[in-house]
Amino acid sequence: MVARTVAIDAAIRNTAVTQVVILGAGLDGRAWRMPELARAVVFEVDHPDSQRQKLQRVAPLTLEAREVRFVPVDFRHGNLAEALEAAGHSPDIPTAWIWEGVVMYLNRDEIETTLSIVEARSAPRSRLIVAYVQPALMLLLLVVIVRRLGEPIRTVLTPHQMRKLLARHGFCTLWDRDLPAIGSELSAEIGHATRLMRHLRIVTADRKDMASPG
Repeated sequence: MVARTVAIDAAIRNTAVTQVVILGAGLDGRAWRMPELARAVVFEVDHPDSQRQKLQRVAPLTLEAREVRFVPVDFRHGNLAEALEAAGHSPDIPTAWIWEGVVMYLNRDEIETTLSIVEARSAPRSRLIVAYVQPALMLLLLVVIVRRLGEPIRTVLTPHQMRKLLARHGFCTLWDRDLPAIGSELSAEIGHATRLMRHLRIVTADRKDMASPG
């Protein structure tokens, strides 16, 4: 979690956007701990039941972001585009999208549908950050564990497949690294702790019309 969180935080800090959309926000605390979001409106998208619990937990906290808007959506049955529009998200302003810990639990059609909406609502200079899983031996054990918890893994992608998927929806990959590589950059201790987590990857991509070639 440390390596994943630090990498995503850094990708957010390197953008100068005033809109951040967190898809499947859960207990994400960035709006309450990142002063870099002081000028940003953060849209937290999640299931209504999860958001009710979140609202209770954040009530005593001090907000760092300019504003947080909760956007209740069931990714499988709700209309993400309509919900974001109703919450005041503007497709004409650059957006940083965070999609962390969700993609692997969706099927390909659900992922494609969400990416189509992200593409349609991403102005130039928008950035997309996605955590996903790739084929790996450790994943076999993880599949068994999460299935017993009622959250079966539905989609596994290679970096090549992810790059093609994002390109099809208007985003050019800037970097894509597995968790051990990210952890090793932070410290020897974190690198050692994440050495078996090669199935977990983070990719950062920018809109094609503003990203570097390739």
